[in-house]
Amino acid sequence: MTCFRQDIRTLFISDLHLGTPDCQAQLLVDLLRRARPERLYLVGDVFDLLAMQRRAVLPRQQQAVIARILRLARSGCEVIYIPGNHDAAFRRLCGLEIHNVSVRRRAVHRLGDGRRLLVAHGDEFDGHVRMAPWLITLGDRTHRVVMTINRWVNHWRRLTGRPWWSLAGAVKRRSGTAQRYVAQFERLALHQAEREGFDGYIGGHIHQPGFAQQDGRLYCNDGDWVEHCTALVETISGTLELIDWRGQRLLNEPINDCGADIDEALAHAPA
Repeated sequence: MTCFRQDIRTLFISDLHLGTPDCQAQLLVDLLRRARPERLYLVGDVFDLLAMQRRAVLPRQQQAVIARILRLARSGCEVIYIPGNHDAAFRRLCGLEIHNVSVRRRAVHRLGDGRRLLVAHGDEFDGHVRMAPWLITLGDRTHRVVMTINRWVNHWRRLTGRPWWSLAGAVKRRSGTAQRYVAQFERLALHQAEREGFDGYIGGHIHQPGFAQQDGRLYCNDGDWVEHCTALVETISGTLELIDWRGQRLLNEPINDCGADIDEALAHAPA
């Protein structure tokens, strides 16, 4: 087990999809047990209420995720929950505090160095990303098949003593259509930050961790706990990093509009 660093001020996680068999709950529990953030943002799709309408799955490991989050909230960590499109029913609770967890439609996070970042799930851009309906349907079906295969691959890897690995993530990194979708999403998020006068945007939704920067504004996506098992962290110094489920750094935030290649980082992460 990797010893977790002590310099983390804020932790951002999203797209857990609790309630489905694809949630990598044990990896997330391991991370949360070693993390001691001052503030935790749950950036949407914590629960997959859409999938749970068809078949609800909430095994012991997923219950442990909920218990650990609530324990952090009781221990003084500020926990902010921003429902996404898969748990949109909880948006009716925005403005309330439940078991020390503040439910909000979106939030503004001020980094230690003074930058102000808009935090939202990201599904607000769905109507603006241009993609043919038939391609969306095909992508959804293909994704479900790949995720089913992914579960079997990782079952075999566990039996042979090898760590978790994302087949779905590897497929998406090689898909030109997926990468064009991500690029459109990034541009929309950066435009939103510019329009509202923020220094950047933090979101989830598209299951693609990464950074982008344009005209001094920063885009951050914390990833997911289905395909990539990544989180975004703010260090005590106010800088941002993407980490994996072991707490190991994948990427630092880009500087001076330089790109940050998450695909290369994920491709070379130990498997």
